[in-house]
Amino acid sequence: MRTGQDRGRRGRCRPLRGRIVAATVAVLTLAGCGTAGSGAAVAPLPMSISSTAFIQGALAQQYTCRGAKVNPPLNWSGAPAGTKSIALIVDDSSAPITPYIYWLVFDINPATTDIQEGSLPTGARQAQNSKGTVDYDAPCPSSHAHSYRFTVYALRRVLQLPNGAPLLSVWAAIAAATIGRGRIVVTGHS
Repeated sequence: MRTGQDRGRRGRCRPLRGRIVAATVAVLTLAGCGTAGSGAAVAPLPMSISSTAFIQGALAQQYTCRGAKVNPPLNWSGAPAGTKSIALIVDDSSAPITPYIYWLVFDINPATTDIQEGSLPTGARQAQNSKGTVDYDAPCPSSHAHSYRFTVYALRRVLQLPNGAPLLSVWAAIAAATIGRGRIVVTGHS
């Protein structure tokens, strides 16, 4: 027989389970596949992403919590036809709870092909990151190497979510609209 206290505990777990399931679906979708048309999984078309700030595949200290704490400059190309907006996610696939999102930028104009150091493209919006802030949360690598992924997404629509929107809401919207993707992975350590 369940007590009222047991039922209360179960009720509190359901929203957390729902968020975990939503996050898992978003992670799997963003990791490899987008969705198109009737909901069938379609691999996003490849895009290129690069940065002059990454020397020999490493994240320079000035882009970490031990440096200037500014985002690195990034360039991309190869957005497929039909791209209506661009999104960028910076995450740590080596974090104890993965992925840890440092920065999520969306509704970037599709004609834009770069983000300059320490700035945002005009009109772009930012979602909350894993820390709960709306900015570039500079990675703070520990003594062992971490893999930081800078992933650009070409989207079939403008998300039109507000600046500061919740991380999972924006993440799910990106997953549902992805038609192209490019990624660069760099390492960082103290």
